[in-house]
Amino acid sequence: MKEDSRILKDYRYYLRMERRLSPNTVAAYGRDVAELLEALELEPRAVRTEDIERYLASRAGDLSKRSQARLLSSLRSFFDWLILEGERNDNPCDRIDAPKLGRYLPEVLSVEEVAAILDSVDTNAGWTGLRDRAILEILYGCGLRVSEACGLQISHVYLQEGFVRVVGKGDKERLVPLGELAADAFRNYLDARPQAAEPAFDDVAFLNKNGRPLSRVAIFNLVKKQALLAGVRKEISPHTFRHSFATHLIENGADLRIVQEMLGHESILTTEIYTHIDTATWQRAILDHHPRR
Repeated sequence: MKEDSRILKDYRYYLRMERRLSPNTVAAYGRDVAELLEALELEPRAVRTEDIERYLASRAGDLSKRSQARLLSSLRSFFDWLILEGERNDNPCDRIDAPKLGRYLPEVLSVEEVAAILDSVDTNAGWTGLRDRAILEILYGCGLRVSEACGLQISHVYLQEGFVRVVGKGDKERLVPLGELAADAFRNYLDARPQAAEPAFDDVAFLNKNGRPLSRVAIFNLVKKQALLAGVRKEISPHTFRHSFATHLIENGADLRIVQEMLGHESILTTEIYTHIDTATWQRAILDHHPRR
């Protein structure tokens, strides 16, 4: 068991320092591997394909197909790392097929629904109201992930120049335009923002009532509360604003590559899924610009 503990610790270090994955991803991958080893009661070098197949079958009733695919991806990554470390010569996950996933299309808000949620915030209720309005404006107006909103720094918001420097997945930076409404909301919040609880938080944009960085859970709760107040009954999360932002850009004629850059997607295929452009739209766009039309 001590050996397994050491291997897991080294694996997490590899994910964090070499793969530069986010803390949440590192924790999830490490947890997946730890649960596998505990269930099988085998050392990593002794795990066979049949062992993993039995383990996945035992979890099938508890996990969706998407979660099963993510679990297999975690395990495959772990055994690939063992090969790199010279601990194994093969990956027992290579002969296991991931479950086939349907096309996942997140909920999308209409422009009117977004406006209703933003307007539902009571900005006369003190600095927290101004903060909440600024968060929602930036989530939608800049297409940020919730983790990026939580980690946003005041020094990365350039109000005069009209853009935000965002630190995304893998510590990759990108510049995102900041619209007038989002800039005004952020400026109003800064004017009322209280002092941070510690000097280390002075540059953190969004604080809680204790002067500490606002958590992901707090932003999730904020989105749920304001949607309810606005009469929006869709099942939404902070990510819904990001998806809706991308969808509305595409609907208004924005180039897919530009949207990809703004969202920080490595692959344009990911952007295409987020914006759920259907085949007819692709076909029309291509044929309209085809050199042999």
